[in-house]
Amino acid sequence: MSKKVDLTGYFFILPALIVIIIFRLYPILQAVRMSFFNWGIAGPLEFIGLKNFTRLFIDPNFYQSLSNTFWYVLFVVPLTIIISIFLAHFLNQKIMGRGIYRTLYYLPVVTSIVAISVVWKWIFNPDRGIFNALFHAVGLEGLRWLNDSRGIFESIFAPLGINVSGFFAGPSIALVSLIIMAIWHNLGYCIIIALAGLQNVPAQYYEAAKIDGAKGWSMFRHITIPIISPTIFYLLITQSIIAFNTFTPVYVMTQPPGGPLGTTSLVVYYLYEQSFKLWNLGYANAIAFVIFIIIFLLTHVQKRFIEQKVHYE
Repeated sequence: MSKKVDLTGYFFILPALIVIIIFRLYPILQAVRMSFFNWGIAGPLEFIGLKNFTRLFIDPNFYQSLSNTFWYVLFVVPLTIIISIFLAHFLNQKIMGRGIYRTLYYLPVVTSIVAISVVWKWIFNPDRGIFNALFHAVGLEGLRWLNDSRGIFESIFAPLGINVSGFFAGPSIALVSLIIMAIWHNLGYCIIIALAGLQNVPAQYYEAAKIDGAKGWSMFRHITIPIISPTIFYLLITQSIIAFNTFTPVYVMTQPPGGPLGTTSLVVYYLYEQSFKLWNLGYANAIAFVIFIIIFLLTHVQKRFIEQKVHYE
């Protein structure tokens, strides 16, 4: 005797499912389809197979933007997580004005990224910016910040007579400026998440460790870090995806966007440039598909090699 299936639940999720299919799933499938076409702002569609992808893999500008993005992710993600954990540990202590500090750290998260980018563009201004004013106050020469295409390692080793060029020159000083802003902007969210993880650490673990003679750093390393490792892993995954999708600071803070000499052009900005400036829409869809594959593989590698070190209770 067959059981009668209750479809009530399916009817409740049907409106949301229709919206997801129309505005999420269909555009994704259409973008994949269009990556196999020569598609501009006008004219008929022309099926060209894999030519957009073969063009992509010999495009030096794409490789430059990809290299910039990897440097950006490599600096922003670990530094943001490390700093946020230490600040969250500080805010988890019984200190005066703890609530005020938490609010101040979280304010950038709820502030428009465009407004933040404009403010930081002024901070990095070579003539009127705060950073160069501080440098001049202590007798140091100011930097050109967002206008400097020199690699950070190149500029460090040049006074020592060591010539560093190419990929080993590191991210440009202009890109380092964006990295500094990104770390500051992302700290608030990461601090709140890390703080939630820290508040779930049982107090008796610390009490038992103190009885055994453990000190502050030892307890932090052997108790706190392992217990909040799921939180750290979550931040690693999400912050990597967010960093790979950075667009607004590049567009607002650099002039021309992606400059100087393309050293701040990240892959998402390069996608925008191809689609809405050059109107190479088929090629832009191919770039979007490759970005998705890269993020998917990066996430898989993180889950494969890092998640095994996470301590789940």
